Amino acid sequence: MLTFEQIKELIELVAQNRLQGIELERSGFRLKIDGQLAAAPAPSYHAEPAAASAASQAAPAPQAATAMTPMAAAPAPAAAPAAAAPQPGSHVLTSPIVGTFYRSSSPDSDPFVEVGSRVKKGQALCIIEAMKLMNEIECDVDGVIAEIYPQNAQAVEFGEPLFAIRPS
Repeated sequence: MLTFEQIKELIELVAQNRLQGIELERSGFRLKIDGQLAAAPAPSYHAEPAAASAASQAAPAPQAATAMTPMAAAPAPAAAPAAAAPQPGSHVLTSPIVGTFYRSSSPDSDPFVEVGSRVKKGQALCIIEAMKLMNEIECDVDGVIAEIYPQNAQAVEFGEPLFAIRPS
């Protein structure tokens, strides 16, 4: 098995030499580094059995904890540039937790809010699912929704912009 330092060196090697990627298997431990996303801050990992690696190419296999394989980081959403520069005078509501962003309480329900919706302090704007718990995110100012940054069912990080609200 590789140490953290060895894995870090391999990642740096792939990045510095702009390689497509590297795959290594040693004693039942399988490591795959995808070098195509150079802008990704760090790879995230999931466990995958080395024996199932050949089978996983034909069909997705259930995950089991025997080896670490980096997953490619998701590309930044198209709304990210707009999130960096909110409209002047807008209040940006950010995610208080890491999880999955949902615009409605169920797939067949209407969204809590749309762009242009008038909102009040304490009103539910969305749900963020974290560890199978549904957390309602409430508005912290009165105003009008100017922008909704994440897409429905998109993963969000702590501090990531969710809504731009024009205070009223």
